[in-house]
Formats: sequence, structure tokens, C-alpha cells
Amino acid sequence: MKTARQRHSPVARSDGSPADMRRRAAAFYEEMRRRRSVRQFSDRPVAREVIEKCLRTAATAPSGANMQPWHFVAVSDPAVKRRIREAAEAEERKFYSSAATEEWRKAIAPLGTNASKPFLETAPWLIVVFAQDCGLSPDGRKVKHYYVSESVGIATGILIAAVHKAGLASLPYTPSRMSFLTHILDRPRNERPFLILVVGYPAEDAVVPDLPRKSLEENATFV
Repeated sequence: MKTARQRHSPVARSDGSPADMRRRAAAFYEEMRRRRSVRQFSDRPVAREVIEKCLRTAATAPSGANMQPWHFVAVSDPAVKRRIREAAEAEERKFYSSAATEEWRKAIAPLGTNASKPFLETAPWLIVVFAQDCGLSPDGRKVKHYYVSESVGIATGILIAAVHKAGLASLPYTPSRMSFLTHILDRPRNERPFLILVVGYPAEDAVVPDLPRKSLEENATFV
């Protein structure tokens, strides 16, 4: 069967010298090394246009077979944020009271986290990332997606970088069970909650624990 030929475009190239490349790489590293996950947020508003641009940036991520298997729900409605907080804290209380292992408690002890999640209401935006395990055609048929978790993970990483570059703080948050997000946000059956990214300005008195990052030698191998 004859098919239409896929259109192609030239690759966008950056004509910087090796020295320029080193400078850009170093500048981006210095920018990103200041990024930290914040748990104390200000209620200072953030313009929707900023969030929109960050989401557009996230959607530039590569994906398996270019299926782009993600959907972002940007929540600023106080009533919806309250419902998300109430549902999340209910799940967290169950988790901390019974399901959390001693090993897990020790791992998160330096972060000082518990079942209380006030940032879900205080921060001006919650970006709920959904992974689409399959697509749905207009007539309801399933369309297979490939490398869904990998693709959505890459898009989420780019989103976190975009939010930081915009001058905002963020917190990747995954409740112990997240199915309530599908119900509250009325998402279709082919999507599953992947992560909540809390976005806003850090509170004036916000602090983060002094946690070490692994060295390049621990993180990478050159062959």
C-alpha cells in the first residue's frame, strides 16, 4: 500500500566554537547545580504564561516512536488543590502508619518529611503529570505507545529544568497511591498519574537539607 512520504526538516545547528560549547555547558551546569527540591512555598502568584512556556518546553522531549505519551494538568484552582491535598494526606497517613518500612523511614529521615503536605495548597501551581499507556483514536480504538515511562520521565526532567530556569522552585511529589488524581482531575482510562510537580516561589524562610551529590567519578564512566 502506498503511503505518504514523511516530511523532514534540516537539523538545527549551533555553530559555536569548542570554547563556546565549554562555556555554555559550564553555565548550564552552574545554573542547574543550584536547583533544589523545596518543601516550603510562598503563595505568591505565578503567571499562567510562565507555566505554559515551561510545559511547551517539556513537550519538546524525545519519546518512543514520537507518541508523546504524556499529559500535563496544571492546577491553580484553590478548591481543586485542597481536594488533592486532602486525598494525598489521607493516603500518606495510611502509608506512614502501616506500609512504610523501617528502611524507608531511615532513607527519608534527612528530608524531614511526614504525612502533612501543606505545599499542595500553598504553592500557586500543581502540575500533575499523567502517562498515557496507550493512545485513543477518535473511534475509541487503542493506539500502542512505546517506552512510556522512559518518555514521560525525560519530559518531566525537562519540565523541572524549565521551571528552575524560569526562576521558580519545584518539588517532585509522588503520593504512595495516586489513583485519586485520575478521579479528581477527570482523566481518561488510558492515563495514569506519574507525578505531581509542585511549582512556585520558595517561602522567605525556606531551607533545604545539606545533602551531598555524587561525584562525576561515581556517576559516570568514560570508555
